[in-house]
Formats: sequence, C-alpha cells, structure tokens
Amino acid sequence: MAKKSSIEKNNRRRRMNRNAAAKRARLKAIIADKTKPMEERFAATLKLAEMPRNSSATRIRNRCELTGRPRSNYRKNKLSRIALRDLGSRGLVPGLVKSSW
Repeated sequence: MAKKSSIEKNNRRRRMNRNAAAKRARLKAIIADKTKPMEERFAATLKLAEMPRNSSATRIRNRCELTGRPRSNYRKNKLSRIALRDLGSRGLVPGLVKSSW
C-alpha cells in the first residue's frame, strides 16, 4: 500500500488539471499560432508559466486504484499487476482467466 500522502497528492494534481485544462489549452493555442503578434504570444507564454505546475497533465502519475502502487499498472484496468493477479485469481475480473497447473 502506498503512502496516503502520495495518493492524495496525485488526486490533487488530477483535480487541478481538470480545473485548468481549458485555460492551458487556450494559452497553448495562442502560443502555437504563428499568425498572432510576437508580443501576444510572449504574454501567453508568461501567463502559462505563472500557472501552477501541478495543473499540467504530465505531472499526474498513473497509480493503482486499489493499492496506490505507482509502478507496473495496466491503464485499461487502472490496477497494478499484483492487484490484477489477485482479483483474477478470485474470478472478479470479467474476461480474465488466470491459469494454474
């Protein structure tokens, strides 16, 4: 089980990203538009730099939904390999058959 603080920090980043996604996309579109004047693009760059770093999508870490484990996660199931194996052994994951011999 991961530390509660790490899990909560990641959840805070998800919330910040969700709230600031539209504004970040608008600013990035202005920065990428070459037809806009250089001053306007530079001002948009400064505004983007003033935003909190944790509102960026690249700061979000994929974690297991059950245990909070940060490594070896399956994106489709949002579970770590250990949690997926455990649930598969119990027959709780539809379509997953764990082999045993």
